[in-house]
Amino acid sequence: MKSTPAWVAVVVLLPALVNGARNEVDAQPCATVLASGSVVPLGSPVTATCVIRDDCPLVAGQAVRIEWRLGDRILPGGPADAEGGRVSRVVIPSFNLTREFLTCCVQASPAQVVAGVEIRAGYPPEAPQNLSCTTNLTNPNTLTCSWDAGQQETHLHTKYTLHTQIWDSNENNTYEPPPGVHRYSIPRSGFVLFSDIRISVKAVNELGEATSAPLVLEPVSAAKFDPPTIVRIQTKKYGCLQLSWNLSQQQAWMVNWRLDLEVRRRLAVQAVSGQWSEQPILLNGVKTTRSVDLCRLLHGTRYLAQIRVRYQGGPWSEWSSSRSGVTLENAPSGRLDWWMKASWEGMEKQLNILLFWKPSKQFRANGQNVSYAVSGKKLAGANGKVCSTTGNYCSFHLPRGVKKVYLSAVNAVGKSSPTEVRIHPPRAREVVSNVTVVPQDDRSLLVRWRSQLSSGLTGFVVEWRPLLQTDLSFTQFEFTAQNQTQLLIAGSFEPYKPYGISVYPRFKDGIGFPQTVDAYSREKAPSMAPKIQIKKVWKSHVELAWDEIPLEQRNGCIQNYTVFYCDPKGNFQVVNADPKERRVVLNGLNSESLYEAFLMVSTLGGSLNGSTVHFKVENFDAAAVVEIVTVSLVGLLLAGIIVVGTCFSNKRLKGHFWPAVPDPANSSIKRWTSESTQDSNVAFDNEEPNPMYLSHLSFLDVPVKPRKKDDDPWLSNAEDTSDLGESICGSPLPTDYSGSNSDSVPYATVVFSGPRNSTTPEDPHVYLRSESTQPLLETEESFSPKCYHNMATAGMPSEQCFFGPSPDCVPETGEGGGELWDDFPFLRALALNDTEND
Repeated sequence: MKSTPAWVAVVVLLPALVNGARNEVDAQPCATVLASGSVVPLGSPVTATCVIRDDCPLVAGQAVRIEWRLGDRILPGGPADAEGGRVSRVVIPSFNLTREFLTCCVQASPAQVVAGVEIRAGYPPEAPQNLSCTTNLTNPNTLTCSWDAGQQETHLHTKYTLHTQIWDSNENNTYEPPPGVHRYSIPRSGFVLFSDIRISVKAVNELGEATSAPLVLEPVSAAKFDPPTIVRIQTKKYGCLQLSWNLSQQQAWMVNWRLDLEVRRRLAVQAVSGQWSEQPILLNGVKTTRSVDLCRLLHGTRYLAQIRVRYQGGPWSEWSSSRSGVTLENAPSGRLDWWMKASWEGMEKQLNILLFWKPSKQFRANGQNVSYAVSGKKLAGANGKVCSTTGNYCSFHLPRGVKKVYLSAVNAVGKSSPTEVRIHPPRAREVVSNVTVVPQDDRSLLVRWRSQLSSGLTGFVVEWRPLLQTDLSFTQFEFTAQNQTQLLIAGSFEPYKPYGISVYPRFKDGIGFPQTVDAYSREKAPSMAPKIQIKKVWKSHVELAWDEIPLEQRNGCIQNYTVFYCDPKGNFQVVNADPKERRVVLNGLNSESLYEAFLMVSTLGGSLNGSTVHFKVENFDAAAVVEIVTVSLVGLLLAGIIVVGTCFSNKRLKGHFWPAVPDPANSSIKRWTSESTQDSNVAFDNEEPNPMYLSHLSFLDVPVKPRKKDDDPWLSNAEDTSDLGESICGSPLPTDYSGSNSDSVPYATVVFSGPRNSTTPEDPHVYLRSESTQPLLETEESFSPKCYHNMATAGMPSEQCFFGPSPDCVPETGEGGGELWDDFPFLRALALNDTEND
């Protein structure tokens, strides 16, 4: 509503200054400002006139120049009139401020304000909208009405008043809420529950007023009841629940009132989600003393229910508390969806079966305690049962040749019709490849794969389970058609937790090889970074390795391991490692520098840096040492082979290190003096220095035994020994000598300076006596020396006696011979031909 402009005069009184003294009695207004209005619509033009009195002391006796100001801003003033310039007029085309002062000033030094006026601008009020009223039936009874002030701000003080008129009594009342409040509660004395009342709201400000559309209602129909209470839930018949309810205690006096009632229900297993998926059921005109039946429910199923009420289209009460009830049980109905994995065991004599199942869309458990049985016979009995469980999977063994088993659901009332499960052995066929998983949101994952054309392919099975759970009951599966290569799987996927997703190809005669990947619905940086371990250090490079992050701390799929290392100068280098190997070799390092390195592990959700390690490469590494040692050993080995080969090829050197010695075990006087000596020595033309010719004579210990008077102590069994040779016939030891009781056994070794066939012996024979304590061969039998014949030579008798006179041998006297045997009694057993006669 637009108001007519009014001229308003504002007088500013200026004190009269006479000789510097203030005279309040003589104070007169110095000027007057007349404006078109002090409150104007926002954006409308404003006109003002300033008139200065002639006796104003500020302009007495001088020309006057008037200046206009709007707040701090100077406005261009209009031309002065003919009255000596003491009147000025200003026009503001559009006043866009909600509140400001317009002042008139006299130009002096400085300028003086002589008059002014405050101008406010705004909008007239809009009619209040959305008027509604609610009756409170709880003590104290009230009728509370509320409204909206409108979309446009008035920028002016607006007063709202609530007007009521009771039609039956023609009673009118006006209520004014506090400023800025757009609701008001009418007390119980201002309305009648069952009489219509007319209600409206009026808004008024300085620019106009407006009234809302009237609202006519019966207060009881606007009553918002307290939440009702479900007293109990009973089961009267199959598929139905009966609810008994009542109002609150403060509203219990409303007996037999007909109210509208709304019921909502859900399965008890869905209570975790907190949502009521089914639409509420509306029941009109229900008495407060009447129970309500809910039917078409599942058998043997626990339900949660809530109710709310209203009266004749009034506002709904709040929902009641939940109450649960269980419908009557019935035998399970419908079929089960199943998924089977098989593997051979024991040279393919039997199959390991892992069978999973879940309710199909048509399946109804119809009971609370449902179990599942797998049987080898369609009419399952105790003998044919393979397994029984309350879970969703079963593991068992089947002999080769079994083609099918039967799966049934069982409750207290009965069991469902059996679901046939065909047994197919595993097939070695690879059809699925390139499985990828893309998170859609926290509750769904999109699985994609590629498949090759294969005969007998009927479809695919997508299987998934949480990897941190070892219980197989968390395994879920879905089937797809053979021409489908993606599937959106939904469920309660936890963020930052790993899930194993496998895609299996299904054939007419079995299941092929799967492909499995790990997936996350949401990823973030790992909770820990592995610690770097220094494995090997070389001269210019080093090998770093680290352990695998535990699965529960990865928080995503590991995309990359990155090693950052730098030298003391701050030069950084970056090396990426294979996530599967978890090792890296840093090359081109300086042995004089101390390096520091740290590891960064990354997922698609973020990265985490590990701790820093320091290392320094060695001047000589293990590889270099091994190489040097290997080369040295090979060189020494080659040198040794050359030396040994040279020694064996040079007979002269061979003679120094390995002189030729006759073998006493195979020697005899005969061969020793002739063939053996010649064969075992090298010729003098080889110029070998000092050839040696050795032999030895051993004396055996003969134990003394009691003998008879007629026994000959020198009789022997004529057995040969390796130590005596063919030229020895006995022992010259006394008969009372016993080798077993003696500390030493005397024996002799004869050393020759030349071969037997030498024409002129240069040196006499050398006889060496040995005092060795090594025991020789012993025999318990006594023996007597016998005569052995030397080979007949020229000038020598054919028979010699080595051990003195005997009946069989007559000693031969020769020149110097007796002296020789007398001086060397131990050599009597040895006789050699004179080499000069050869």
